[in-house]
Amino acid sequence: MMTRTATLVLLLFAATVGAQSIDYDPRRAVELRPCDEHRYHGRSEQARTCYAKLLESPTPIVQAEAAWAVGDIQRANRIFRDTVQNNERAVQPRVRWARLYLQTHQYSDAVELFGEALKVFPNDVHAKLGLASVYAERFEGQARPLVEDALKQDADLIEAHLLTASMDLEEGQLDDADKALDRAMRVVSKEKLPPLEVYTLRASLEMARGNNPDQWIKRILDYNPRYGAMYQQLAHFEIMRRRYKEATVLLRRAVEVQPDLWGAHAELGSNLLRLGNVNEARTHLQAAYSGDPYSPTTVNSLRLLDRIDEFSISEDPVVIGQDTYQVQLRLHKKESDVLRPYVLDLTSRSIQSFSQRYGFKPREPITVELYPDHDDFAVRVAALPGIGLLGVTFGYVVAMDSPSSRPTSEFHWGSTLWHEMAHVFTLEVTDHYVPRWLSEGISVFEEWRTGPTPGVAVTPEAINALEKKQFLPVADLDSGFIRPSYPGQVQVSYMQSGLVCLFIEQRWGFEQLGVLLRQFDGKRTTAQAIEATFKIAPAAFDKEFDTFVRTRFANVLANFEDWQRQMQAARQAIQKERWADAVEPARRAVALYPEHVGGDSAHLMLAKALDKLNRRSDAIVALEDYRRAGGWDPTALRELARWLDEAGRTQDATNLMVSLNYSDPLNAEVHAQLGERLLTAGRNEDALREFQALLALNTLDQAPAHYGMARALREMGDKMGSRRHLLDALATAPHFKPAQALLLKMIEERS
Repeated sequence: MMTRTATLVLLLFAATVGAQSIDYDPRRAVELRPCDEHRYHGRSEQARTCYAKLLESPTPIVQAEAAWAVGDIQRANRIFRDTVQNNERAVQPRVRWARLYLQTHQYSDAVELFGEALKVFPNDVHAKLGLASVYAERFEGQARPLVEDALKQDADLIEAHLLTASMDLEEGQLDDADKALDRAMRVVSKEKLPPLEVYTLRASLEMARGNNPDQWIKRILDYNPRYGAMYQQLAHFEIMRRRYKEATVLLRRAVEVQPDLWGAHAELGSNLLRLGNVNEARTHLQAAYSGDPYSPTTVNSLRLLDRIDEFSISEDPVVIGQDTYQVQLRLHKKESDVLRPYVLDLTSRSIQSFSQRYGFKPREPITVELYPDHDDFAVRVAALPGIGLLGVTFGYVVAMDSPSSRPTSEFHWGSTLWHEMAHVFTLEVTDHYVPRWLSEGISVFEEWRTGPTPGVAVTPEAINALEKKQFLPVADLDSGFIRPSYPGQVQVSYMQSGLVCLFIEQRWGFEQLGVLLRQFDGKRTTAQAIEATFKIAPAAFDKEFDTFVRTRFANVLANFEDWQRQMQAARQAIQKERWADAVEPARRAVALYPEHVGGDSAHLMLAKALDKLNRRSDAIVALEDYRRAGGWDPTALRELARWLDEAGRTQDATNLMVSLNYSDPLNAEVHAQLGERLLTAGRNEDALREFQALLALNTLDQAPAHYGMARALREMGDKMGSRRHLLDALATAPHFKPAQALLLKMIEERS
C-alpha cells in the first residue's frame, strides 16, 4: 500500500469545498452532517468554517473528511492511510479513501481499494457502488451487474438508482431512466436526502426527450444557487449525444455559476477543441490547470496545444456543381505537402457523394485534422492517450490518425476519412439527434458501398457473435457501443449496424435509409423511428433482419469450424511451402466465407499458392476477388499491379496503383512508378501530383522527382516551371543523363 500512498501525495491539488459529491452512506459521521448541509445548499463559507472546526475531532475518519472538505488532501490521505493500517478490517474508511482517489484521478488505485473493502466485507453495498461508478464512468459492462447486485441487498440505495438512471440516459433508454428516477425520488423523500442529483437527472431526461428542463433547473438553483455540477452533468449527456454546441452553452453556464468547478473548465476546454475553437479552449484548460494541475486530461490537452504550431492549416474551396464548400485541412508540417492533395481529393469526393445520397448540403466549413502521433489524436478527441479509435467526428470537425501513425498494413486511412465524413452528414442532417448505432451503421455501410475499398467486409468476430446469438435488438443497439458486455462487442456492434443498413437497402431500398435517418429529430426513439418508417414493430424488424443475415452468411454459419480448419490447413501448407497442398483448403475457405479480407485472408493464401505453382492467371483472379470483397493490403495490391502489367492490362494496373495512395501514401516507390505511368497515359496533372508527392517525401535522390515534374509541366504547357525543375534535377545530380537530354532538347527548341 505504500506505493499507492506515495503516488497520491504527488498528485495533490487545491480542492475546494463542494468538490466532493453527495455522500449517501448512512455510516457517515453525524458530526459532518451540519457541514454537509451547508455545502449541499451552496453556503460555501459556512461549510468551510464548519468543517475547519472538525479538523481536531477525536475521531480520525471525521478529521479525514474535514481535511478533504477544506482542501487539505495530503492530510486527508494520511489519516485515511493510518486508519486503514491500524485496522485491516476497516471498510468504510477504505471506501471513502477510494473516493478520494477518484477525485485525484487515480482510478486504478480506487478500484483496488474498493476491492480491498469487498474482500473484508463482500456484501458492502457502498464499496460495490463505488466500484460500479468507476466502471460506469469508463463505460464498462461490469457496472450494471454490480448495481443490480447492490439493489438486491437493499432496494432503497439512492446511489444505485441514480447510477441506473444515468446509464439508461447514456444508452438512450429513456423510459427505464424515468422509472429509475421515480424510485430514486421516493428514497430521497423517505430518507430526507439532498435531491440535487435526482433533479439534475430529471432535467437531463427532459432534455433527452426534447422538452424544456427549466422547472428542474429552477428547483436545483433554488436549493443550491452555486450548483454548477448540474450544468456540467447536462452537458455530459449532450456530449454523449454528440451535441457539442449545446454542451458548450451548458458548460459556460456551469463555470459562471461555480467558477471554481475545475472539471467543468476542463470539459469546456476539451469541448471547444472539438469545435475547433483553439484559443478559447486554451483559456479554460489553463483555468482548469490552475485549480487541478494534475488532471491528466487537462495536462495532456495543454501539451498538445503547445505543439499546435507544428501543424499547417490550408483553406480550400471545393466546387461541386453550382455550390462551393470550404474545407480546412490541419496537417502536420512534416507530411502536409505529401498528404494534402489526397486528403482534399477524398474529402471533396465524399462531399459530392453524401450530399447527393442524403440530400443535405454542408452549411459550415468542414475541418479535417490528421495526427501522425496516435497519442496526440487520442488527446485531441478524448484528452487521454492510448484509445483504440482511428477517427472521430465532431459535427463539422473530423480528427483522425494520419497514415504515418500506424503500420501501413493495419490502417486504411482513406476508408477512415470516408467513414468520418459520412458522420458529418448523418449528424448534421439530424441536428445531432441520430442515435449512435445508425450514424455508425451508415458510415460502415458507405465504406462498403461507396468508399475507397468497396465490398462488404465482415470480421470473424461478428460472425462468431451472430452464431452465438449475441446481436442486439435494434432498439438496444446503442448499448453495444456505449457499455459493452463482452470483449469485442463494440466492433461487433459496428458490423451489426452496417448490416442493418445493408438489410434496409435490400429490403426497402436505399431511399428508406434516408427516411429513417430523418425520423430522428429529438422526439423519437429508435423503436418509434423504425415503426414510423417501415410500418412494422421493432420485434418484427429484428426477426426479418435475423433471417437476412443468417441467409447471407449461411455457408460460414453452418460451417464455421470447417472454415477454421481449412484456414489452419492452408496456413500450415503455406508456412511449409507446400503450395499444392494449400490451394484446396484456401479455395474452400474463400467459398465458405468470402467476406473475410483480414491480414490472414484465405484470398491472399490462395493467390500466393497459385502464383508459386505458376498459375498466374488464376492468382490474378484470386486477388481481384479479394479486392472486390473489400481487401486492400498494399503489398498484395502492388503485387497484383505488377501481374496485371505483365498480363498486358496496363490501365487496370495504373488504376490499382492510384488506389494505393489511400492506404500507403508515404511510399516513394509507388509515387515514382505511378507518376511515370500517368505521364505515359497522358494524365499530366495526375502525374504532376505524384511527382510533387515524391519530392515532398524528401528522399535522398530528388533528381527523379524534379525530372518527373519537369516533364509533366512541359506537357501542361508550363515551360518556365518545367525548365526550373529540370535545372533543379541537374543541380541535384549533374550527370543525370535523362535530364541532360531533355535540357538539350529544350535549348534546341528555343533556338
